[in-house]
Amino acid sequence: MLNSILRGIEQSSVSPADFLICALASAVLGAVLALIHSYKNKCTANFLMTIVMLPVIVQAVIMLVNGNLGTGVAVAGAFSLIRFRSMPGNSREILSVFAAMALGLATGMGYIGMGILLVAMVALLTIVMCSFFGKKKPEPKELRITIPESLDYYSVFDDIFARYLSSAELVKVKTTNMGSLYELQYTISETDEKNEKAMIDELRVRNGNLNISCGHMRNEMMEL
Repeated sequence: MLNSILRGIEQSSVSPADFLICALASAVLGAVLALIHSYKNKCTANFLMTIVMLPVIVQAVIMLVNGNLGTGVAVAGAFSLIRFRSMPGNSREILSVFAAMALGLATGMGYIGMGILLVAMVALLTIVMCSFFGKKKPEPKELRITIPESLDYYSVFDDIFARYLSSAELVKVKTTNMGSLYELQYTISETDEKNEKAMIDELRVRNGNLNISCGHMRNEMMEL
């Protein structure tokens, strides 16, 4: 089962049938790997497409090299010219990229059974780890409060925050309206979202009914 389907790994050529079988296996297993990556995880469609296509590309490169040292050096030089210009990915994205490359390496050498076993192990470990460590915590929110310049913002809202929030951190202060107003930006964690309106009503009384906004923080998706 774990033997290579290729008749000779060091042969000078690969038959079209063998190439198509390996490419199809790479695409199917890459799609399964993309589904595993999306399990209890936020990700973009572009990244999932990358996970599906990467094993196919790596498999094709491995088959093109096919034991030729000179071709391998040329391929390594060509790939060294590629630079990632987007934001660095998180640890789970990096793990999925390495898994996709390992899958492409296995199918490129004809070890389709080993590729299936690799994907099955990744799926099992992902489900187990997400079950133990994947419990979602309440997402922090961003609270913006506008106050008049005459109001001391250092601890003016502490008693209100103590009643409605589990944590509140002042992260930024800036002046608005030609310096006559201050805008305070907090990162907060609510104890109960049902009490959000009551909290805002009390804040409006304290800040003179100036602008208040409360919502989820901007989620900047990280891609490779």
